[in-house]
Amino acid sequence: MPTPTNAKLGWIGTGRMGYAMAERLARAGCDLTAWNRTRAKAEPLAAHGAKIAARPAELAGCDIVFVTVAAGKELLESVEALLADGRAPKIVVDITSVSVEDSARARERLAQAGAQLLAAPVSGNAKVIKAGKLSFVVSGSQDAYARAAPYLALMGKGASWVGEGELARVAKICHNVFLGVVIQSLAEITVLANKAGMPRHAFLEFLNQSVMGSTFSRYKSPALVNLDFAVTFTPELLKKDLDLGLEAGRSLGVPLPLASLTRDAIQALIGNGYGAGDFAALIMMQARAAGMSLSPENVAVDDGLH
Repeated sequence: MPTPTNAKLGWIGTGRMGYAMAERLARAGCDLTAWNRTRAKAEPLAAHGAKIAARPAELAGCDIVFVTVAAGKELLESVEALLADGRAPKIVVDITSVSVEDSARARERLAQAGAQLLAAPVSGNAKVIKAGKLSFVVSGSQDAYARAAPYLALMGKGASWVGEGELARVAKICHNVFLGVVIQSLAEITVLANKAGMPRHAFLEFLNQSVMGSTFSRYKSPALVNLDFAVTFTPELLKKDLDLGLEAGRSLGVPLPLASLTRDAIQALIGNGYGAGDFAALIMMQARAAGMSLSPENVAVDDGLH
């Protein structure tokens, strides 16, 4: 089994999330080669010892290649680009949130080339990664998981193997449906408390110290208090995941009434011009519906990520 320094690693996709994860591997001393469609986004990794590839196919000689791209289409394109020279890595670990169907297509294509796919979507964002609190849910071969696990551990606080095939995709879809429902509910109750006369920071301080507080409610509190919607996760991406959840619900005969209502709220958020910011901007839509105009409270709020 490889240790956290002796496998040859490849990385495809150095966007906001991908770069932060790849940087942790590079800083840990891993033998890492990275590729990104826009090379300039990968080049800063060289300062931490990583090599920069000109083409995805250059990574085919790696033991493990990690992929983190935008969606299923990009995953399938990345797999084809990786295999373009007729070679394949031993294991591909895909961190992208994609549908079960796209994941299965990628798994089949890699299997034809002699490679194993691990589906390994994450819970967290770039700030969570930097705090070392990222978590993975993984499915695929248990042997492949054992080989990749030391590197997953370097990028966060742990991973959970949930079985073979595409089960991790289902777990991540469920996770992000819950994420959407929770942020909508959190926006609703925060506006309710605020309109009754409570400062948002005081209400959220109470909530976060109660049995209902969570890692999520804590790290979104600064945005809800000070209305800083610097992007951690966009409404467009959340809508995509809610659509995946609703599709899975229809396929499996599971009603998801709260998810359906939340999906409509996210669509309204996008339609009202908040699509480029953070999904915590839902509080602005909720305030508008309540006849309120919110202002930043300009209070220092602990996000719990330290």
